[in-house]
Amino acid sequence: MANEMKKKIKILDCTIRDGGYLNNWKFEKKMVKELYRALSRAGVDYIEIGFRGTEKYFNRKEFGTWRFTDIEDIRDVVGDKTGAKIAIMGDFEKFDTEDISDEYIGYVDLVRIAAHKDGMLGAIKQLESIKEKGFTVSLNAMGITSYNAKEIKELVNTLKDSNIDYLYIADSYGSLLPDMMKGLIEPFKKLNHVKIGFHPHNSLQMAFANTLEAIKLEVDMVDCTIYGMGRGAGNLPTEVLLSYLQMITSDKYNVVPVLHLIDRYFLNIETDEPWGYQLPYMLSGIFQCHPYYPKTLVDYREYTMEDIWNALEMVKKANPIGFSKDLINKIIRSGLIGTIKKTNEFPSEKKGGFQEITNKTTKKHIPYMERHKNRDFLILANGPTLKEYKEKINIFIKKFDPVVLGANFLDNLFIPHYHAFTNKKRFMDYVDTVHKDSLLLIGENISENLIKEYTQRDYERLYFVDELNDFDIKNGVIQSNCRTVAVLLIAVAIVMGAKRIFAAGLDGYTGMTSINEFHFYKEKVEPEERELIIERHRYNQHYLEQIDSYLNKMDREGIHIITPTTYKAFYKGIENYL
Repeated sequence: MANEMKKKIKILDCTIRDGGYLNNWKFEKKMVKELYRALSRAGVDYIEIGFRGTEKYFNRKEFGTWRFTDIEDIRDVVGDKTGAKIAIMGDFEKFDTEDISDEYIGYVDLVRIAAHKDGMLGAIKQLESIKEKGFTVSLNAMGITSYNAKEIKELVNTLKDSNIDYLYIADSYGSLLPDMMKGLIEPFKKLNHVKIGFHPHNSLQMAFANTLEAIKLEVDMVDCTIYGMGRGAGNLPTEVLLSYLQMITSDKYNVVPVLHLIDRYFLNIETDEPWGYQLPYMLSGIFQCHPYYPKTLVDYREYTMEDIWNALEMVKKANPIGFSKDLINKIIRSGLIGTIKKTNEFPSEKKGGFQEITNKTTKKHIPYMERHKNRDFLILANGPTLKEYKEKINIFIKKFDPVVLGANFLDNLFIPHYHAFTNKKRFMDYVDTVHKDSLLLIGENISENLIKEYTQRDYERLYFVDELNDFDIKNGVIQSNCRTVAVLLIAVAIVMGAKRIFAAGLDGYTGMTSINEFHFYKEKVEPEERELIIERHRYNQHYLEQIDSYLNKMDREGIHIITPTTYKAFYKGIENYL
C-alpha cells in the first residue's frame, strides 16, 4: 500500500459531529479542546467540530453546543493555536446559508452539506453561495449505494457545471465492500476540478478495508472518528487509520495523543453511550437501507429473523430515501411478515392484494366459535400486577369460574384453560413452560414447521388478521392490531361467546418506574425501545376502546380490567368483585 499512495491522503476526523448523534452533541468544551489539540498533534488535517444549525430548525434545550457550533464556541476551542483546519457540516434544508456568517472566516476552512439524492441540486446551489464567501465546500452524497447507474451519471453531469471543491461518497448504511469501491469512485474522477472524499460506516465491519481501497484509488480525503464513535455500528476508528499510516509512511503521523484521549475520555463515553457492531446494523448494511428499518423490526420483538429478512427485501426493493415508518406499516399490513414468503412485491399491489388474504382467512372454519357461550372470561396478561395480585385473582377465579385465557410466560402462577402465542419469538422462548392441562392456541402466523420444531403438543389455530385500522370480527376471524396478545385474547373471548370479559395484568406500558417493568418476568428492554413501547400502548388503547364499543353494540358489558392499569377507562378494581 505504501507504494500505492501516490499522493498524500488528507484525514478528516468527524468525532464531535458524527459521534454527537449518540449524546445529542453534549460534549464538554474542555474535552473538545483536548480533542483538537490531540488530533492536531497526531497529524489529522481537518477536524469537523460539529453541525451548524439555529433555533429556526432546532430547540436548543434538546441539544448540546455542537449541534449549533456558534462562532464563540469555535473561538474558545481553537483560540490562537495553529493546528488542524476546522470543518463544520449542515444538513440540507436544516440550516440556512446565512448561518455561515462572515465571522466564521478565519476559523472555519471547510463547510460540508449532507444531502440525499432528492436534495442534490439545492445543496449544490447552497454550497456555491457559501464558497463565494471564501470557504472550501463539500457535497456529501448520503446513501450513495442506493444510486443506480443512471443516477450516478446524472450526478456526475450536474457536478461538471458546479463550483464545489469536494464530492464525498458517503457509505451511509455501511453497505459497501472493497470490490464495489472502484465502480463508485471512478465515475467522479472524470471531474478534474472536484476532489473526492470517502465517509465509511462500519455496519459490515468493512470501514477500514473500504478506506484502504479508497486510498488505493487515490481519493483525496477520508473520514474517521475517535474509537469509531458514531451512530449504530460506528465509523472507521481514527486510531486504526493513524496507526496504519504511521507504520507505512513518513513521520507525519503520531497516534499516541489519540490513544491518550481514548483512555481519558472515550472509554467512559462508550460505556455511557455504547456504539459498535450490532445485528440491526449488519442487516442495514446487507440490505443497503436506513438502519432504523431493521432496528424497528427487531425492537418490535414480534418477528423472527426470517420475517425480518423478508421484510428488508421489500424495503430494498422499495428503495426509499431515508427512513419511512409508513413503509414498515405498509409491509406489516401487506401480510408479508409471517404470511407471504419470497415475494417480489407487496400483496396490496397484486390482483386482490391484501383483501384477497383477508377474504381467504375469513372463509375458514373457526372451531372455537361460540364454544363457551354466555360464560365469563378472564384474560391473563403479563404485567407486574399479575404476580402482585395472584391471591386475589385466584379467589376471583374460584368465585366466578371463568374461562381463563393466558399467553406467553405465566410461570405456573395460574393454569389457564387456553394458553396462546402469536409472537414467534415468545413462542420459541416459552412454549415449553405451558402447563400440560392448558390447550395451546397458536396464531396462524406461526408456521407448522416452526411449531413442530419446538413442541409435539396438540394445539388449535388462532385466526386473526393483523390489521392496523379498525377492529372488527368477520365470521369468527378477528381484524385487529395483534402486537399485544392480551388485547387479541379479549377479542377471542368474544368469538368464543363471552358474556362478560375480565382482564388481569393488563397494566399498560406507561407509568412504569423502570424501563424493564413491563412484565412480571424478566425480559430486558433497551432504553431506546421506549418510543416503540409507548406506540404499542397507544395502539392498545385504541383497540381496547374499539372492542369496548363493539361489546356495547352487542348489548354486552364492556371490558373489565380488574388489576391496576394505565388504561384507566376500563379499570374496575378486583375488590369490587370479591
